[in-house]
Amino acid sequence: MAYVAQVKDGKIVETQSQQSIANANKTKSGSSLDKDAFLQLLVAQMKYQDPLEPTSNTEYISQFATFSELEQMQNMSASMDLYRASGLVGETVYVKTTNDDGNPTYVTGKVDYIYYEGNKAYLAIDEKLYSLEDLDTVVDNDYYNAYNKAYDLSVLLNMLPAVDNLTLGERDRVEEIYKTYVGMNDYEKTFIAKDTATKISNYYEKLQELIKANEEANKPEDGDETDKTEDTNKTDGTEKTENK
Repeated sequence: MAYVAQVKDGKIVETQSQQSIANANKTKSGSSLDKDAFLQLLVAQMKYQDPLEPTSNTEYISQFATFSELEQMQNMSASMDLYRASGLVGETVYVKTTNDDGNPTYVTGKVDYIYYEGNKAYLAIDEKLYSLEDLDTVVDNDYYNAYNKAYDLSVLLNMLPAVDNLTLGERDRVEEIYKTYVGMNDYEKTFIAKDTATKISNYYEKLQELIKANEEANKPEDGDETDKTEDTNKTDGTEKTENK
């Protein structure tokens, strides 16, 4: 699998995905003895043993049994990781990685598929791979959507002036907030604080007052309508007289 890396000041800038994979490989190389290392040690022991006092067959059998158990445990662990990762496809997750400064940061998104290589499972999020070891949280989709709606409403509310200073210039934003809130189901509304819900209602009521006041201000007066009607009648009468 090929990766494209950004280069800055002659150095490769690692993305969060690449950093996650690098950490996983570092953990693998720096972990306790794997089956390959164990087998190499066993071969070296047999090669350099004292010919006058060779290791007994019973001890070799015991070591081979230990090697077999280690291999089975590692294969089982890899299978469990694959099974665990496969169950995350379609789920929304938080992956904890590190940025260029070495500080912890989080990546969130839906797991599209699982990539498996070298007995390691990787989560594909937005076409980027992250080690299963960096998985931090699995989030229910309904919870995730409800949380995002509540957060977006809070951001939009904070962009509005005080209720008493509201103008018709904020009409679209207020109507958008109110429409979103009314369209939320009961579960989603539990993410909205009571004070926030009251605030949304106050903004909408204030907007209706402004709209009504604006319509009243632009409504023509009765006297003006009467004058216009009389002028129209006079014009019609004059035209009829001239025609005669």
